[in-house]
Amino acid sequence: MDPNHMISASATSGSDFGGSVFAHVVQAPEDPILGVTVAYNKDPSPVKLNLGVGAYRTEEGKPLVLNVVRRAEQLLVNDRSRVKEYLPIVGLAEFNKLSAKLMFGADSPAIQERRVTTVQCLSGTGSLRVGAEFLARHHHQRTIYIPQPTWGNHGKIFTLAGLSVKTYRYYDPATRGLNFQGLLEDLSLAPSGAIVLLHACAHNPTGVDPTLQQWEQIRQLIRSKGLLPFFDSAYQGFASGSLDADAQSVRMFVADGGECLAAQSYAKNMGLYGERVGALSIVCKTADVASRVESQVKLVIRPMFSNPPIHGASIVAIILKNRDMYNEWTVELKAMADRIISMRQQLFDALRARGTPGDWSHIIKQIGMFTFTGLNTAQVAFMTKEYHVYMTSDGRISMAGLSSKTVPHLADAIHAAVTRAI
Repeated sequence: MDPNHMISASATSGSDFGGSVFAHVVQAPEDPILGVTVAYNKDPSPVKLNLGVGAYRTEEGKPLVLNVVRRAEQLLVNDRSRVKEYLPIVGLAEFNKLSAKLMFGADSPAIQERRVTTVQCLSGTGSLRVGAEFLARHHHQRTIYIPQPTWGNHGKIFTLAGLSVKTYRYYDPATRGLNFQGLLEDLSLAPSGAIVLLHACAHNPTGVDPTLQQWEQIRQLIRSKGLLPFFDSAYQGFASGSLDADAQSVRMFVADGGECLAAQSYAKNMGLYGERVGALSIVCKTADVASRVESQVKLVIRPMFSNPPIHGASIVAIILKNRDMYNEWTVELKAMADRIISMRQQLFDALRARGTPGDWSHIIKQIGMFTFTGLNTAQVAFMTKEYHVYMTSDGRISMAGLSSKTVPHLADAIHAAVTRAI
């Protein structure tokens, strides 16, 4: 048979090559957080301000690469013995060991008793997803309670992993603080064995954290109900400037001998956003259980991304194991945290100086990268249209995107929104 005839015959049979098998696919909406940056980038205004994405900026509004990170990278580049071979499924062993130590404390009995299994994952998002997949396969209760509100990706991560997502009250719009009674009531009604997502510190998006006394009450309730805590630690050291202080909530739960999960990210506290460096730790009752849990976590990771990338984890390992570099990191980390705290104070002072209606003290009471301003959707839209200020529609602003130069512009925008917008 003429091969040309075969080709033409097959071209006319089956699907029409003129069309697309994906023609039915509809345009998806922009990610509510990343979409803010897309809109910001299209705006030609010279006074535009992006307070949407949670990434640290210098006083000059520029991305920051920590000096200690540059030093670590230089050491990696100069080490001719380094190769680009695959890591094991669980990642870089040294990174995992040091990450667990950073989260749980150098003297943690759980680490000494080998009850912790830690695996390297793709930043905080990947750590949450791996943990969620593991729980969907191996935990008897497949319901997870997440705070209302929480980071927009949480619900999607847990739902796609096969867990049933419910919420517990967290934020009180009236006080712009913690709805502690609502939190306790909702968790007390959760079924035994349910998973509870907890922000280790610097709650995103509200910036509202429980006090240590409140954490202790939460711990007692969770343990008495047989609930399983799953911590998301995206900001260790970035909230208060102290690595130990920001890990206290997690360590309280580990100290009681109970089980828990913790997802770690080095995006914020080492500025390694694009390196996607994170870890998932699962604290178990015994070393034997931890070993078996790790074997099953490997079965989750293998078909998902096979094994994690080596470069970012190597940077973290170098910094955490070298005392001088670790100390240098803590100084740079505190400087970032202190600058954000300073931005809070400056914004609060600027609003007070303008006589902006309302009580804005929550700006200095909240902690971490984000402030939940209390502005409504209409006010946010007004600020974007009239003042070219970009933020998520729920009124969350990234304090790290502010500088002394841009605080007056933001204060003017908020004042106008509160006095003129609906």
